[in-house]
Amino acid sequence: MAATPAKPAAEKLDPAVVKTALILIVGGMAVVFDTTIVSVALHTLSAKLDASVSTIQWVTTGYLLALGIAVPLSTWGLQRFGGKRLWIFSLAVFLLGSVGSSLAWNVDSLIGWRVVQGLGGGLMLPLMSTLIFQAAGGRSLGRLVTYVALPALLGPVLGPVIGGAILTHLSWRFMFWVNVPFCVVGILLAWRHLNVDEPARPGPAAAGRRLDVPGLLLIAPGTSVVLLGLANAGTAGGFGHPDVIIPLVVGAALLAAFAGYALRTSSPLVEVRLLAKRSVGSSSAVLFFSGFSLYGAMLLLPLFYQEVRGTTALAAGVMLVPQGMGTLLSRTIAGSRIDRFGSRAIALVGFAVVVAATVPFAMAGPHTNAWLLALWMVIRGFGLGAVTMPVMVAGYIGLDKQQIPHSSVLTRTAQQIGGSFGTAVLAVILESAVAAHPASLADAFHVAFWWSVGFSAIAVLLCLWLPGVQPAARADRDNDPARRADSVKA
Repeated sequence: MAATPAKPAAEKLDPAVVKTALILIVGGMAVVFDTTIVSVALHTLSAKLDASVSTIQWVTTGYLLALGIAVPLSTWGLQRFGGKRLWIFSLAVFLLGSVGSSLAWNVDSLIGWRVVQGLGGGLMLPLMSTLIFQAAGGRSLGRLVTYVALPALLGPVLGPVIGGAILTHLSWRFMFWVNVPFCVVGILLAWRHLNVDEPARPGPAAAGRRLDVPGLLLIAPGTSVVLLGLANAGTAGGFGHPDVIIPLVVGAALLAAFAGYALRTSSPLVEVRLLAKRSVGSSSAVLFFSGFSLYGAMLLLPLFYQEVRGTTALAAGVMLVPQGMGTLLSRTIAGSRIDRFGSRAIALVGFAVVVAATVPFAMAGPHTNAWLLALWMVIRGFGLGAVTMPVMVAGYIGLDKQQIPHSSVLTRTAQQIGGSFGTAVLAVILESAVAAHPASLADAFHVAFWWSVGFSAIAVLLCLWLPGVQPAARADRDNDPARRADSVKA
């Protein structure tokens, strides 16, 4: 009996599940690349569209607000329309928003089309994880996540490079055309090869088909207003301004009200009771703090290369490529070992590597050896990749098929708010450090990087809460054919 748990981890992934994952990832790449490409273009868009910084910021803020509204709707949409229909619809909405953004005639129209993009992207991100993990039926999640995590690992690294190249050599409008091939090919592949999963039929099992309007009116604006406050914190230069404090307080109150409402409702829009499960609660907490390590540092690193080392925006993007190489390396090494060693051990090692590889940037200056920094970027990327994959797996351990969509929304929201919070906090820390060290930008960045190291260290401690190796009972249950999802046509 002791050898039984090792058998599911040793068997090969079901080719049908891998096929499903690859079909969904094609479309998912559009959202991830779009977000990271646009992040490097705000200065250019401000100049080209003759808009102030406060106005052009809404190109990103409007997208984030729409994302916050759409993410919780994915659970209801999946039950009401089925995964294939909702996925194709989401891709079509994102495609429409991308084409519209590329044809925008002024800043207001660009912001409007970015909202359309956000609605499509907000449905796609949790839905992609949900459909892939449902198709797997709980088997070999560690190796499967090497496919699921690919967009999340590559987007923040390759996106700025692609964006920098487009802004240097082409019109800004081509940034949005990058999404079109992913969307078109993703729609065609889904239409031809994804199984037509039927929505819930009438009866008790179809309770989730009815839209939880009170829940939506609490969680959607709650998430969006929190994101608005965090976005304002980055532009206002701190958390003490009314346009930061008021949205954060209102948003937190709405989310708290939703949590209380959801605990009293039999079929809430998002099942917050899942946070009581160790797998979901711990992964959500770690993903929140991973936002500080990934997205917060992704704000600091390009600025460090540009402002301290004097590189161009394109060159700064290229300097991030070694980090992407590290994430690819971890994808093949760490991902295949999650099923064997468990999420906790892999994530602990990953965050420890991130901490160690961020320290050199807290001591680097304008003349530090570029090759040495590139090596540390490879090591840092390896750690980030090793963190992302096991934490994603942890969020689905022990869940049945109906619980997986709710976990996708909870973990995605935690990561989204954590990323926004981490970016805002580190932006404020950097601005304060620059004011305190006006004669030395390097010293100011050192302060910000040390804070990033501290946030990553907190995440190391939180990783102790993650579940370890799955028990034998879990492996036995996973062998039940009835739990397997037929997601791809024969």
